[in-house]
Amino acid sequence: MRRPRSPRLSRRVLLGGAAAGSLAPGAALAARAGDAAPDWMQVPGRPFREYGAPAPQEADVGREILQPYEDVSPGAGVAMTPLEDLEGTVTPNGLHFERSHNGVPAIDPLRHELLIHGEVERKLLFTPGDLLRYPMVTRILFIECAGNSFFNSNAFPLAVDEACGMIHGLVSTAEWTGVPLSLLLGDARPRRGARWLIAEGADANAMSRSLPLEKALDDVLVALYQNGERIRPEQGYPMRLVVPGWEGNLNVKWLRRLKVVEEPVYARDETSKYSDLRPDGKALQFTFPMDVKSVITRPSGGQKIAPGFLHVSGLAWSGHGAVRRVEVSTDGGNSWQTAALDGRPPLFAPVRFRMNWTWDGAPATLLSRATDQAGHRQESRAEWSARYAHGHLYHCNAIQSWRIEADGSVTNVYL
Repeated sequence: MRRPRSPRLSRRVLLGGAAAGSLAPGAALAARAGDAAPDWMQVPGRPFREYGAPAPQEADVGREILQPYEDVSPGAGVAMTPLEDLEGTVTPNGLHFERSHNGVPAIDPLRHELLIHGEVERKLLFTPGDLLRYPMVTRILFIECAGNSFFNSNAFPLAVDEACGMIHGLVSTAEWTGVPLSLLLGDARPRRGARWLIAEGADANAMSRSLPLEKALDDVLVALYQNGERIRPEQGYPMRLVVPGWEGNLNVKWLRRLKVVEEPVYARDETSKYSDLRPDGKALQFTFPMDVKSVITRPSGGQKIAPGFLHVSGLAWSGHGAVRRVEVSTDGGNSWQTAALDGRPPLFAPVRFRMNWTWDGAPATLLSRATDQAGHRQESRAEWSARYAHGHLYHCNAIQSWRIEADGSVTNVYL
């Protein structure tokens, strides 16, 4: 019995673009290539650096920064990952998104300590050096702010004409290495009746969040390393929580205290913010997992394309597990094609999806929608908006639409 063919990029598909003349620029370059060595081959290169840096020609690849309260609180705001400038799935440390509520604390790791107390048989106090002696694990995981994609929420009635990273860049992925929180809690021995943790950070905001003990004992890390190096200050140095799949500010940075309790604390940042207001006036709290989501990063807002062969690429992820399928539409959602995925999608980490397309130069609208292993599928913006009160901006996973005009310009639009 013949096995079904997977939707992978094939040599025939790639060469199909060449037959249509879409890969001709490469042939033109080859035709005018000469034998003379370029100037950079004729002189010695620069010496070594102690810490590497991007090429000077890539110096404009950086994060967009929003500081809405800059006059009164310059440390409050976000720095957004430029998704449109990246490939693969892992975010470089210097481009990982940042959300800070009152600036980055200048922590002395020789004085910083993590306290585990409350409803436990043994109170424990750890220095960063103590944690480095524990067994560690490494996992590739995404972290997404609950406010990501707020520009596409119903808080904005008109589509904001911005780049992909400016709209969706409050999500990043890293290889996180740290101590399973279950090991530390096992040593502390929570008492019967304890069901929650209160996690507190050492920043001036004293960020505090309630975390179910069941999740803490499952897959949460006290992370010390990010992409192989010690976590950077803006990412929580010297230690932070990493809570796979759950909303960003549960991943408390600059972690200093874990209190085991019976009930959630209903902290400022889980009541006044990060809750979900419904049309009936009631609000949902503790909607922890980030819903399934995808976004086309190329082509996307602010870019310009030319007619012919086009390689469409993007990211898909889910806080409910692994992505199982991504579909792409080039006609505004009238029809959908299954995109190819780069390998087997991992748990709580993005997968890169790809599709070849030949653009004929006529106006078009690109969309993508993802489905995860739990059967959740992305909704349209209208469907998502109907479930929440007007002006709601948290947990937005609505389908992103990119409009391509006849001149090749790409903009954010609502359908």
